[in-house]
Amino acid sequence: MSDYATIGEYKYSEKSGTATALTFLFIGVGIGTIVALLFAPKSGRQMRRTIRRRYEDARDVIDDFGEQAGEYADRGRQWANVAREKVAPIAKKMRRD
Repeated sequence: MSDYATIGEYKYSEKSGTATALTFLFIGVGIGTIVALLFAPKSGRQMRRTIRRRYEDARDVIDDFGEQAGEYADRGRQWANVAREKVAPIAKKMRRD
């Protein structure tokens, strides 16, 4: 087929459908949460304070995950270096033979 003949054809992919559904689910949950917070029976000042605290809490949790990921990466790097040092003499011996 020429390029002209394939333009405009739609090919359904099961993966993209699932990913799209999950994306819209998370967007809907986020919008629902925001609307629920805005219509909650609190004053504007209390609501802003609550939203700010929750934002800061979420940011702290994400920062903690980032630090933990860095620690795991450092441990993995150290483990790999130890393994490389232990295997190096064996690899040299195997190359000579």
